[in-house]
Amino acid sequence: MINSIDLKIVPIILCGGQGKRLWPLSRPENPKQYLPLISENSMLQETILRLKELPNLESPVIVCNSEHRFLVAEQFKEINIDEPAILLEPLGRNTAPAISAAAFHVLDLHTNALLLVLPADHYIDDIDSFYEAINIAKNNALNNKLVTFGVKPKDANTEYGYIKSKDQFNDGAYSIDKFTEKPNLKTAQSFLKQGKYLWNSGMFMFKADILINELTKYSSIITRATKISVANALKDLDFIRLEKKAFSSCPTVSIDYALMEKSNNTVVVPLDAGWNDIGSWETLSKFGKKDSNGNIIKGDVITDNTSNTYINSSSNRNKVVTIGIDNLVIVNTHDVTLISTKEMSGDVKLIADNLEKDTKKFNRHVKVYRPWGWFEVLEIGKFFQIKKLHVKAKEKLSFQFHNKRAEFWAVVKGVASIRQEDKELNLSVGDSIHIAQGEKHSLANNTDEDLEVIEVQSGKYFGEDDIVRLEDIYGRIKK
Repeated sequence: MINSIDLKIVPIILCGGQGKRLWPLSRPENPKQYLPLISENSMLQETILRLKELPNLESPVIVCNSEHRFLVAEQFKEINIDEPAILLEPLGRNTAPAISAAAFHVLDLHTNALLLVLPADHYIDDIDSFYEAINIAKNNALNNKLVTFGVKPKDANTEYGYIKSKDQFNDGAYSIDKFTEKPNLKTAQSFLKQGKYLWNSGMFMFKADILINELTKYSSIITRATKISVANALKDLDFIRLEKKAFSSCPTVSIDYALMEKSNNTVVVPLDAGWNDIGSWETLSKFGKKDSNGNIIKGDVITDNTSNTYINSSSNRNKVVTIGIDNLVIVNTHDVTLISTKEMSGDVKLIADNLEKDTKKFNRHVKVYRPWGWFEVLEIGKFFQIKKLHVKAKEKLSFQFHNKRAEFWAVVKGVASIRQEDKELNLSVGDSIHIAQGEKHSLANNTDEDLEVIEVQSGKYFGEDDIVRLEDIYGRIKK
């Protein structure tokens, strides 16, 4: 048994592609875990911050899509966590390959490690009760058990899977009778009456080596592939890129199906801590402070004769004004505005599924994060595109040129250091410069303050693939 003094608890945070039920049109760049929905922090940030009082806590390991890497890194910097391990999946393969890869990564660093696996998009109200459940899980995981957390159900919910518990096994943990996928309402009502069923939370705790040993018994293809993928992973700035060929050979399968439903070495710890998987706008509308008319309002909003409505405006361009409405969900973002009844708001998934077929529209993001900061698309026309570039202190864009467009830069905040062919100059607020098509150039922020530049692109094509990099401090030049 691991001595508790030597014990390392490593949070494994899973940032999947969640959001089709919650994000207005399920933008891949903005799944729900990255949004400040409940507090001023995003759900990812809250997931990490609620663990800060746990003893023997190591730096977290984040598993996310490559598309989200700079957004994830920025969110950790905002809460002063400087050294998370960010594993980049080359493509989504569900939770079993993700957790397996994280376990192999942790075993390279810690011989004695417990993995606390948490999705990045859950809400937990009672932190003390959460810690009590973690302590029970820890004691059982130290006895080589695979532990899952089962939430005590409040209603006959059909959005969650269920776990049926048997006799108490040890110290507040119960042996597992069976797992059940999301039931229909009649079945869920039956589960609620029986009293032995718990919601399947998708949270786990186990030793890293026990997880690998058990998973190898039932899904050896996953452990073989992820071991190779981790061993051949590439370091990319602050990220770890899992090797694609091996990882791609994994089946797309959840840890429940690949392991937990098959193993005889599992226990469940009941959790009664105000848990919620914020899976729909209707669910979210139950959280937060309501005004005298029952509204929850976030952002720049004016209401008149409006009641029982959830309004979330993250766009800084348009004010939301409502008159004479009731029981709606209104979500105003940079990309899209959603207006729905609360009861129908979950059906946004159907729209997202249809939109996803049009990849050109689906993958067009208004705000895009880069290692140097971010850019935001302000307007697009047939022969022009306008962006705002936000360059962080001491960062720089690559030395590059474009074959299909020219650019005009105007500095609106800070001091820009420009390299234009062989010429170097500094521009202050109000200054501007024209970059001709094919002209080699770069933009840098050599100061301690943020830099913002309005970029007007002119031409007939504005795709990011029209960037020919000659020098790049972030290693993005294709060889």
